[in-house]
Amino acid sequence: MKKIHLLVCLCISQFIFAQHKGNYDGNLQISRQNIATGNAQVYGPQSPRNRRTINPNSSITIDVHALYNAKATSYTAIFNISQIGPTAEETHKLVNERIDDVRSKLLPAGIKTEDIAIDVISFVPVYEIEVQKKLFSKKYNEVPKGFELQQNIHIQFKKTGQFEKILAACAANEIYNLVKVDYFIENIREVYKKLQTSLLSLVKEEKEYYKLLGFDLSEYNAIMADDKYCYFPKDFYQSYQAYNSISFDALKKPKNVTKVKKQTSYYYQPISTENYDVVINSAILEPVVQVGMQIKLVYSPKPKEQKQAPKTEVKTEHKYYVISPDGNIDVKELKTNNN
Repeated sequence: MKKIHLLVCLCISQFIFAQHKGNYDGNLQISRQNIATGNAQVYGPQSPRNRRTINPNSSITIDVHALYNAKATSYTAIFNISQIGPTAEETHKLVNERIDDVRSKLLPAGIKTEDIAIDVISFVPVYEIEVQKKLFSKKYNEVPKGFELQQNIHIQFKKTGQFEKILAACAANEIYNLVKVDYFIENIREVYKKLQTSLLSLVKEEKEYYKLLGFDLSEYNAIMADDKYCYFPKDFYQSYQAYNSISFDALKKPKNVTKVKKQTSYYYQPISTENYDVVINSAILEPVVQVGMQIKLVYSPKPKEQKQAPKTEVKTEHKYYVISPDGNIDVKELKTNNN
């Protein structure tokens, strides 16, 4: 009996440890996110975490990165609506009734009429094939049967909680085609200024660090490069399929297996913050606009000035000898331009 209880406890603990693993298992990415806190088990080959080898260099590089997770100040959801009708007037009337009903349902949610805009995509006649039978032949003729009107509905909102009511109002009027949701930041310049201030403060700390190590950066020539960028959530959705289709009974019996269509799931995977020195608003609850900035400085030692040796002038005295007929020698100096 004790062995049975022990086996049950082991099974329960195995289930509890795997609660935070998640369904996504592509390359074991999500299942490893909680390993550090002890909430998931380790499967598959582990990446080595050895110390990185660094090589000394005469140049000094200061490379700092900053990331700002900015919550959007407003959103715009775009839905596509298609309407057909026997006449142009009837088609236009039907689509207006559906859009007006969406407007009325969104008023209690704080979305006003001016927050909704209509973009007409196409308005074309629709043709059908009509079969014309004769005694010994058939003819297929295209004949106009009505009109098709396509429009895009742009709905602006400021709170993510309003989006559910937008979906409900559109679904009530058979508008299901959500094209996309755009994110907007009201004053992105302020975001860049905050990133710039953070990076300049970090560069100052790095310079003080090298000064403590005995490197005076004023004795170095500096070159620099900077960059800034902005990424929106629509570019960072990834997909996976969560299912298990193993059946040992099917393997034992020689029967054909009919596969069904598996549901594809999507999730938001933002930029990882592991390679950033400064992260503002690091905790993410909902998809955000990620604004980044980088400053890179490379300091190279200034070439040492070579001291020139002092020039020494050598004066050469020119003399000539005069020999008289009686054999006497008279030495005299030769005057030159230098003397």
